[in-house]
Amino acid sequence: MPLNEKLRDPLSDRLFDAILHLKDREECYRFFEDVATIAEIKALAQRLEVARLLDAGYTYEEVAAQTGASSATISRVKRALVYGADGYKIILERLKQDTGQGQLGKTPPRPLTKTKE
Repeated sequence: MPLNEKLRDPLSDRLFDAILHLKDREECYRFFEDVATIAEIKALAQRLEVARLLDAGYTYEEVAAQTGASSATISRVKRALVYGADGYKIILERLKQDTGQGQLGKTPPRPLTKTKE
């Protein structure tokens, strides 16, 4: 999928280059704490978890119950999964390869059922 050219500019390039230079999770925490609010970081983390659950086949209701995300957020993430620039797909596939099952950190605290296909 094509990238949104409105996003591309020298400042965004510099930000992404800086992120690529972070060496570990601790450096990520330090950098993001300085450049973003806690709410912004939590919102990004929530969207990634929403993407992971949707990709795994969970229903909107299950995703909302598990993450606390609004239906608007879930819908936006679903739209990005289907019609976006494949950013979620790239990272979810890499995380699945790293963990063998696509889990981010710990297993969800309660079992969820997948949608019936």
